This record gives sequence, structure tokens and C-alpha cells, in this order.
Amino acid sequence: NGQEAVEIFGKSRPDEFDVILMDIMMPVMNGLDAAKAIRGLSRPDATTVPIIALSANAFAEDIVRSSEAGMDAHITKPIDENELKECMLRLLASR
Repeated sequence: NGQEAVEIFGKSRPDEFDVILMDIMMPVMNGLDAAKAIRGLSRPDATTVPIIALSANAFAEDIVRSSEAGMDAHITKPIDENELKECMLRLLASR
């Protein structure tokens, strides 16, 4: 539930989350809208916390939509653990 993700992040302490893994297809609010909502929160870490899209959709337009929603990376399912780990380490190193 994307709305729950936004609410949980909004109620968290600043910098409590190192990275957010966001599924694209979720009920109530999809991951794209949830990422936009998180990026729109008025707290400093809302614009800097890395958000990684997780999706079965791997077309170029899907990756562009993730980026336009404020996500920092797009990982396709099935998830390759090493790819996800490398992506997380890369994003965290650039903070």
C-alpha cells in the first residue's frame, strides 16, 4: 500500500531510513505516486533518501516514469540480490 509507505516515512525521524525500496504496483496508491508524495514532504531527507523502484516492467518508458517520479534507480523483477545490493551501495555512497 503506497499510502502506508508515505505515512510511515512521514512519521519517521529524519534520516531514520537509509533507502526506500518501492514496488510500483501497489493498492491504494501506486509506487510512482508514493515516491512523488515522499519527495514532496517538507523535511530535508525527503529529497535525499534514495528510492529504488522495484517492478516487473523493464521497458525504457517504465524506467523514465520511475525517474520522473523521483526514484533514484529502477530494478526489475525477479530481483537479483547482487544487483540490488550493488545499487543500494552505489546510492548510499553518493549521499
